Amino acid sequence: MISEQSWADAELIWDFHQMHHEPRPCSVAVGLGSHDLGVADATVDLYRRRMAPLIVFTGATSRTTQERMPRGEAVHYRERALELGVPPAAVLIEPKATNTGENIRFTRTLLEEKGVEVESILLVSKPYEERRAYATARKLWPDVEIVSASAPMTFRHYVDSIGDPHLVFDMLVGALQRLQIYPQQGFMLAVPIPDEVLAAYRRLCVDGFTARLVHTAAP
Repeated sequence: MISEQSWADAELIWDFHQMHHEPRPCSVAVGLGSHDLGVADATVDLYRRRMAPLIVFTGATSRTTQERMPRGEAVHYRERALELGVPPAAVLIEPKATNTGENIRFTRTLLEEKGVEVESILLVSKPYEERRAYATARKLWPDVEIVSASAPMTFRHYVDSIGDPHLVFDMLVGALQRLQIYPQQGFMLAVPIPDEVLAAYRRLCVDGFTARLVHTAAP
């Protein structure tokens, strides 16, 4: 059983992870690969709304996706987009990235090789990865405008859509830890974190939601 305090703490962290940007037309929509196929759906929705003329899906596999997406996250995302009616010519894939930094760097290289002029990026991620993805992109691709986006849904709705509360809680905690340690390692820009969010994070760590922590650093 997950306590009501843990649910409240997780929802607080969920809200903090989101950037609350208003989607607007950009040069390209970049869907960051993950275990959540909903990122592909959200990217397709933005494409249909004419927020970007081109989609790039980026991602290889990870320990969380190797069974669900054996052909690679970007490949499965593209297949989903084509099922939803996006023209094949409008969807590029970058199938080698294994972390957010590589997602950004490899996508930048791909678009340069394709001769795509990029002034702005609609960066589509899981809702609780928005802030980290944004800070990473601002660090690694500082000369373009970054607009964060994700599927618009409540925390409880998202947990229901994934079907595994413990997985979502672990991911929330892991993403918050990375906001703390990755700037020191040069992976992303520093992100100020409110005290109440840090307190919620520490309580969730004590409650055992630590499966996605980077264990080379103290939580």
